Amino acid sequence: MPPAKPARERILDAAHELMLTVGLARATTKEIARVADCSEAALYKHFASKEELFIRVLSERLPRLTPLLRGLTAEPGRAPLEENLTEIAHQAALFYEQSFPIAASLYAQTQLKRRHDEAMRELGTGPHLPIEGLDTYLRAEQAAGRVSADADTFAAASLLLGACAQRAFAYDATPTGVRPPADAFARRLSRTLLAGLR
Repeated sequence: MPPAKPARERILDAAHELMLTVGLARATTKEIARVADCSEAALYKHFASKEELFIRVLSERLPRLTPLLRGLTAEPGRAPLEENLTEIAHQAALFYEQSFPIAASLYAQTQLKRRHDEAMRELGTGPHLPIEGLDTYLRAEQAAGRVSADADTFAAASLLLGACAQRAFAYDATPTGVRPPADAFARRLSRTLLAGLR
């Protein structure tokens, strides 16, 4: 029998599971602690608030976009630009696909959304950071001569990540209710974006 996971890991796993199944608004710290097989006091020992727990679930349990962007920015020109943009779009599509069901309930309750926005500002995080990170990467590629000097890198970053976010819910109402596969979607998106960047 494998050793029990540390309490922090069990809490993150439980929060991720509950946020996916019942939504962020209904996933109480009491229920998260119960599923994690620990006390609510133990939960608060590791996480200051439900907002912080939500942010940690997003950053530690979903596809990791920020480390990818940092790595690419540190080494512009390391791989073909289209390959890099495809990987970014693929990771972003998966991140938004997995985070949308968790975060959707934020938009149903104004006070909850306000509280989470305030917590994100206090923790120095938020949904704007991937756009800023991608903009930084594209500017590094611009400096390396692989992106046109007159390309609007911030607009390009906003377009790519906005399309990935839209994929998370825009296709639910189609006749099939099936969103395009993340890998094919990412390839098409990066090729189209690259045409404008060059």
